[in-house]
Amino acid sequence: MKRILITGATGLVGQEIVKQCHAKNMSVYYLSTSKDKLQNEPNYKGFHWNPKTKEIDTSCFHDVKVIINLAGASIAKRWTKNYKKEVINSRLQSLNLLYNTIQEYQIPIKQLVSASAIGIYPDSNTNYYEETFNDFGTGFLTDVTTQWEASALQFEKLSIDVSHIRIGIVLSNHRGALPKLVTPIKNFVGAVLGKGNQWQSWIHIEDLANLFLYVIEHNLQGIVNGVAPNPVQQRELVKAIGKSINRPILLPKVPSVILRLLLGQMSAVVLESQRVSSQKIENLGFQFKYHHLQLALEDLR
Repeated sequence: MKRILITGATGLVGQEIVKQCHAKNMSVYYLSTSKDKLQNEPNYKGFHWNPKTKEIDTSCFHDVKVIINLAGASIAKRWTKNYKKEVINSRLQSLNLLYNTIQEYQIPIKQLVSASAIGIYPDSNTNYYEETFNDFGTGFLTDVTTQWEASALQFEKLSIDVSHIRIGIVLSNHRGALPKLVTPIKNFVGAVLGKGNQWQSWIHIEDLANLFLYVIEHNLQGIVNGVAPNPVQQRELVKAIGKSINRPILLPKVPSVILRLLLGQMSAVVLESQRVSSQKIENLGFQFKYHHLQLALEDLR
């Protein structure tokens, strides 16, 4: 039985990866900052760590060759000056603690698959972003993701293969973006956000977890866009959600200026446009189960 160590295993993406690992008869060790979340099952065992204080239970590395790194504070909170520091530090401190521990104890890890985000790409209605694009520009999301990826890349110094999964909007009926979009639409107060022509590159939670494991099973290195093959514009996303739950979109668009007043800099999450390509991972043999938005929404109803 292969054993994988996961940081962030109790989060939205982590839980689905754990589910798929168990379906493939893979054992999971995971790191958590909360001792209340530690379990000790035959194929699912938790270990305590605290990246802020550089504490880690090194037993977590026993018989582990692959690490999936998902650790990091949510960006779905208001971006105050202090919280922006927390978003960045939570990502860098986690990776640095793993790196320093592996280096100090000479732990024979072979592969690191680390989460990243499509927020690294600039706001554009015309570009179609492939993994080779590197003219990132400025902005908080770009700053976070470039530092995040650079911190993961240092593991190559330890002869560890590194992969970055640049994740798009994750569709799940448990948490994440979809329930927040569904609730107002269900209550007849849904509306298109901003101009509505900004591109939204999405992925079904099941496909995303499967993609992480595909990268591990095929030892793929470098950057992979974690998005479905068919991005949509924001107005299409809202209308498709309305159609999937039999609700019309009655209200006018919410102007960008209003969203910026309400959300501050965090409005970039819903107003910026990134049309992102999945062609690389498809060319490498990965097959999406949910390749069109309507198919994904029907499954998540």
